[in-house]
Amino acid sequence: MDTSRLDLNLLVTLEALLTERNVTKAAARLHLSQPAVSAQLARLRDVFEDPLLLPAQRGMTPTAKALALLEPLRQALDQVRGVATSHLHFDPATADLTVTIAASDYLQMTVLQPLVLRLRRSAPGVRVAIRQMDSHQHAAQLARGDIDLCLMQPMEAAPSLRMRPLFQECYKLIARRGHPVVTGKLSAKAFARLEQVVVSPAGGAFSTPVDHALAALGLKRQVVLSAASFLFVPDIVGRSDLVALVPERLVRHRAAGLQVLAPPLPIDGFEIAMVWHERNHGHVAQRWLRDEVHAAAGPRTRSGAAMQAG
Repeated sequence: MDTSRLDLNLLVTLEALLTERNVTKAAARLHLSQPAVSAQLARLRDVFEDPLLLPAQRGMTPTAKALALLEPLRQALDQVRGVATSHLHFDPATADLTVTIAASDYLQMTVLQPLVLRLRRSAPGVRVAIRQMDSHQHAAQLARGDIDLCLMQPMEAAPSLRMRPLFQECYKLIARRGHPVVTGKLSAKAFARLEQVVVSPAGGAFSTPVDHALAALGLKRQVVLSAASFLFVPDIVGRSDLVALVPERLVRHRAAGLQVLAPPLPIDGFEIAMVWHERNHGHVAQRWLRDEVHAAAGPRTRSGAAMQAG
């Protein structure tokens, strides 16, 4: 059999003919003309090298080969129909799928942790794979389907990708409770005299845009520790006299033992968005996932534009 001459429309016609056993009824079922169905039957006979349906007193009688084809044909077409319509029917409570999301460790804690807890209640069959965000590879990873969704700053996203804003983040100054100097609001001058932690995701930097803002005031701060992750910072600040500027969401519900204060000088925040490839845009499960991430992220907060603090 020459399968290169076989297409899905022919198989759908064969299913209709074997079910109806009448060309006129099959044509009505397929919304085609009778001559069109007769022409397709001729092609099917040629492809399968069998008459398939023989004229009978009432309608047509399937051959033995046609009867053998009917059940596997129905199963195959049902699978195709299921794939084609799966995006129209999605029930999170019974869904069985795996989703992959890339995010920084800060966003894994502040957005993805609430998301996972939320999904365990509403979608227990959904597994979540969390990957570390790679700003240099995210577009290729999304295009290949290695990841379904990225959480990142919009300015870092490839322009070809789809995007939905999540929230505006702002910075807070943290110090331990009982700090010998920090007992409330600080001036920029007092802040600059304190030993501090900054975060350098690339590693090793002891200066951030905050230092430029301080320099404009004629001040220079004492940075004694450069960390690779924000997650490291609240714990060491809570155990020492170090202070740090951290994203507000990081300490919103984890401020035990810490003072959480307004920054001592104006510091712009940054925006976080979720980013995805066009390939996932219309899929109902992916739309549901994006809605769940949006809900887990919570309300937007108002802050300035995008300047990263230490």
